[in-house]
Amino acid sequence: MATAQRRITKEYADIQKKPLDGMRISLPSEADIHQWQILIDGPRGSPYEGGVFNLHLSLPTEYPFKPPTLSFKTKIYHPNVTNDDKGSMCLGMLRADEWKPSSKVEAVLSFAQGLLLEPQPDDAVEGGIAREYKENKKEFVKNAKAWTKQYAKK
Repeated sequence: MATAQRRITKEYADIQKKPLDGMRISLPSEADIHQWQILIDGPRGSPYEGGVFNLHLSLPTEYPFKPPTLSFKTKIYHPNVTNDDKGSMCLGMLRADEWKPSSKVEAVLSFAQGLLLEPQPDDAVEGGIAREYKENKKEFVKNAKAWTKQYAKK
């Protein structure tokens, strides 16, 4: 078994033994340990509360030496997630120049969940949403709640 396969299998088993709060993680295909499906509950006290967000984690064959990619399959109104069909998430720790092989998927998922509570408008991929978050938070919250209700129903 290759290094990546062994490491990914261990991390997946660890997460299944000790699940992360507000998250359900599964493999869409038991035959492919490199593709994970993550369901994240919108955190309490956030505009995403009450929603369930479907994310896709893809682990490269060079993992842990290359970072995984994480994307939202559920549309979300957020400064750190693209509004296109890709739903790409801007996470500093997933950039090739910032990724460390000692990092684990659990940390990536916890960080992503944390962004739902505390967006990082200075590291945004959606400039307009980031501006709104900084300049008119009330409007941001209203829009984020509306999108959550429309796209992330339980």
